[in-house]
Amino acid sequence: MFGADARSERGDGVSRRDFLRVGGLSVVGLSQSALVRAAAAFAHRRAILIVMTGGPSQLETFDPKPDAPSSIRGPFKSIETAIPGIRFSETLPLLAQRANRLAVIRSLHHEAAPIHETGQQLLQTGRLAVGVHKFPHWGSVVASQSASRNGVPCSAILPARLTGTGVNAYRGQEAGVLGSEWEPSVVSSEVDSEPESIRRLYGESNFGHLLLKSRQLIERGTRCVTVNLFDSLHQRITWDCHGDAHCGPGTLNDYQSRLCPDFDRAMSGLLDDLSQRGMLDDTLVIATGEFGRTPHVNERLGRDHWAACWSALVAGGRVTGGSVIGASDASAAQPIDRPVAPGELTATLLDWCGASVAPLSVAIGKTDLPLVPFEKLTELWA
Repeated sequence: MFGADARSERGDGVSRRDFLRVGGLSVVGLSQSALVRAAAAFAHRRAILIVMTGGPSQLETFDPKPDAPSSIRGPFKSIETAIPGIRFSETLPLLAQRANRLAVIRSLHHEAAPIHETGQQLLQTGRLAVGVHKFPHWGSVVASQSASRNGVPCSAILPARLTGTGVNAYRGQEAGVLGSEWEPSVVSSEVDSEPESIRRLYGESNFGHLLLKSRQLIERGTRCVTVNLFDSLHQRITWDCHGDAHCGPGTLNDYQSRLCPDFDRAMSGLLDDLSQRGMLDDTLVIATGEFGRTPHVNERLGRDHWAACWSALVAGGRVTGGSVIGASDASAAQPIDRPVAPGELTATLLDWCGASVAPLSVAIGKTDLPLVPFEKLTELWA
C-alpha cells in the first residue's frame, strides 16, 4: 500500500506502495490504509459520468441564443424550462420540464488543442498526459481508495473504452500511473431483465439502454460508472456534427431527429428512475462532452470543434436544482462569467465519492505534479 504500515501483498511479492512508486505516484503524509479509512464514510455515494462523445453543440442543447442571428442561433427555437428565465433548445423538452432538479453549467472551457482526446483527458483525469505519464481515470482513483466490494467492480465503463476519436492519443479512461490493478472494468450495455414500465422510462434507443445499465450497476454496488454514449466516432452519426462524410457525418438535423430526442428521453428516465428508487440524493450525475461546437453554423448544416465554451448538466447528489453556473457571451463563444475548467468536474466527482487527492502527486523528472490540480465546484451546492 501507500504507507509502510500497510504492506498488503499483491501476490507477487511486491507491496502496493512499491507498485505505485514504479508507476510514478507519490503520497505525502497519508498511507493508503488511511485514505481508505477516510473514504469509508462516503461508501454509500455513487457517481455517473455521461460522456456525450463527440462534443455536443451548446447552442442546440443547454445554452441556446434565441436573439442571435440565424447563422449563430441555428435552425431550432428555444423553449422555457421549469425555471423562469432559463431556456433550453426545443430539442430537449423533457429535460426542460425537469430543470428545477438540474444544475446547468454554461461556461466550461479549455485552452488545449481542440481535439477530442485532450478534452476527454481533461474531463476524466483533470490534466493532460506528460510524455509517457498518463493520469488516472477518476474512477480508478476512487477504486484505489475504496474497500473491497465482494467482486463488484468499483469503477465501470460502458459499453467499451473510447477509441477511434481522431488521433492516436490517450483518452483518459485508464488507470495510468496508478497501475493496472486499478483499471476500470469494461461492462457491456446488455440490460438485465426490467419491467416494461422501467424500460419505457428510458426509451428503446442505445442511449436508453446505456443509462438503464448504468442504474443497474450502481444499484448493485458499483460506485463509479462512466457511460460513453458513443465509444467511437468513426463514420457514425454522433454529437460530432461536422456535416462531413469523412470526419463526422452528423448534422444539426440529426440532433433534431435522433440524438437530442434519444438523450432527452434517456436522461430524463434515469433521473426519474433514480428518484423513484430513493437513489438520486446519493448519486451524482454529470452529462457533458469533451468540448462544444463553433458559434457559426457551417455550410453543411454542422458545427465544428470549439473548446472555448460549452455546457454540462449536473443532477442528483443533493445539488441545488434550478441553478445556473457561469454564462457565455451572446454567441456562446466565450465564458463571460465564472469560467469552469473540465478538471473541476473531475475534482467534483472525486470529492463526492470521498477520494482524497490533495496528498497525491506524480513525480516527473525533478517535478512533483499534483494528481488533480483543481477543487470541486462548490457552487453546485450553494
